Amino acid sequence: MHELNYPEAGGTRHTPLPSGYRHLHEELPLGHGRTVLSAAGEAITTFRMHRAAGTGIRADAPRAAKGVQVEVSLGFGPLRLRAPCTVVWTVAEEDRIGFGYGAREGHPMCGEEAFVAELRADGSVWFTVTAFSRPARTLTRGAGPLVPVFQRQYVRHLGRTLRRLANRP
Repeated sequence: MHELNYPEAGGTRHTPLPSGYRHLHEELPLGHGRTVLSAAGEAITTFRMHRAAGTGIRADAPRAAKGVQVEVSLGFGPLRLRAPCTVVWTVAEEDRIGFGYGAREGHPMCGEEAFVAELRADGSVWFTVTAFSRPARTLTRGAGPLVPVFQRQYVRHLGRTLRRLANRP
């Protein structure tokens, strides 16, 4: 089993998030109704959302499940940044679908990130990304205050991509 590079596995599943990390919590509207929830959940758990957003994804299974090994990558050629992760939890409830994955050794960050689509009582569907992280390598330590800016931009890009995927006729 590949080791996570932080001790709080599953920490994005509950609040409060672990201390000693930078926290991220973004909620983005996707649309309305069970059809949107179902499409969003499918795109999240099959890694289609990531791929459609231009993120490289290699996973040892077609769908997120606890223990699935994932390598996320951004960039091109020698500038490609690789981030090995392991899915640490999933949720497939009537009104919530998604997963959380944790950073493994070799990831530029320590921590965990979760992607969940949720149908709320008013019928609206929301995409929530919750994360806790801190730099694990010189590269990310050196990037300092730019890391959270990049993370928020990336999450918003994922949200726009997921909104498009979930609302296709």
